Amino acid sequence: MSASVKSESDTMLCCASCGIAGGGDIILKKCDDCDLVKYCSIKCQKEHEPKHKKECKKRAAELYDEILFKQPESSHRGDCPICC
Repeated sequence: MSASVKSESDTMLCCASCGIAGGGDIILKKCDDCDLVKYCSIKCQKEHEPKHKKECKKRAAELYDEILFKQPESSHRGDCPICC
């Protein structure tokens, strides 16, 4: 593996609420809505929710828009009665 290529396991990750580092027996789970933060437990997720809620909703909307407006790989001209 090249020094410039890092996998997710090479980066230091920690719980957004308590700061405990993931690894070994501690498995961090991503926020289901935004994928921006990780938590070691449901308790930490619930404690951090008031601080995270606004940014989470914003990022979740961005992710939804990316999926909704993603252009298809190939051209579909002629398939849409509005565009043609």
